[in-house]
Amino acid sequence: MNIESQIQTISSFQHLELLANQVVEGFISGMHKSPFHGFSAEFAEHKVYNSGESTKHIDWKLFAKTDRLYTKRYEEETNLRCHLIIDNSSSMHYPKLKSDEPFYHNKIGFSVLASAVLMNLLKKQRDAVGLSIYSDKYEYYAPEKGSDRHHRMLLNKLENLIDNKVETKNTDTITFLHQIAEKMHRRSMIILFTDMFQSGNEEALFNALQHLKHNKHKVVLFHVIDSKTELNFDFDNAPRKFIDLETGDEVNIFADNVKAEYEKQVESYFKKLALTCAQNKIRYVPVNVGENFEKIVTTYLVEKQSFG
Repeated sequence: MNIESQIQTISSFQHLELLANQVVEGFISGMHKSPFHGFSAEFAEHKVYNSGESTKHIDWKLFAKTDRLYTKRYEEETNLRCHLIIDNSSSMHYPKLKSDEPFYHNKIGFSVLASAVLMNLLKKQRDAVGLSIYSDKYEYYAPEKGSDRHHRMLLNKLENLIDNKVETKNTDTITFLHQIAEKMHRRSMIILFTDMFQSGNEEALFNALQHLKHNKHKVVLFHVIDSKTELNFDFDNAPRKFIDLETGDEVNIFADNVKAEYEKQVESYFKKLALTCAQNKIRYVPVNVGENFEKIVTTYLVEKQSFG
């Protein structure tokens, strides 16, 4: 059973911690395990991963090459500090969910569950996690800690993001990324969930992303989108009213009249964003709300492997 199917079997409970644990267990149990078959000497210090062991020392780069799980025997235990950042502006509450849709089928819900999944992994590996939430203001900050009480406090805060009624809130990514960067004194992995709908100066936005890299932090940007409508602009050609969720501005158009130009502009922006992140050694990962969470988990584990 794949991760999405496993989530669906229990999604009616809407219990974030249970869902996150189900994703992690599904990911681990779905990995292939088998003995060595003629690998070169570079793998001599690995052993086969056994179910139930800590995932802390799994060699995820080796898994990407071999599709098999091995752990590094020689790797010394290290403690990771990870800070999760979630954009909670109005555009992140898109698309509007139907009554029978799970909460993680829009951008904020997807980001919340993905964050809970990463917190589950961090807890299993006794690493410290912190959380920042912003929109038109810096809504929440908690420094990196590893206690059970801290973990539950963050889970409760995440649940509030999907329970609370959506308000019209602009995005001030630039201001708050700079503020968050100033709070990060000890070297950490910083993981940002945002749809990057920040109007205004692109250069200032890229400078804010670069600021997160100070003190040699490792930064991962999960660019959360609804690819069907936000990337491919997949609408029929009936006259439609499009409403800016953050400003309330409205425009009446036929989708087909602007589809080609819209897709061209979006593709250009995404490419520029990916290039800027690459130049600043920021891991850029576009994720679609319709996908399962394997990309999230694998990206985190690979980046953790190289965090030293």
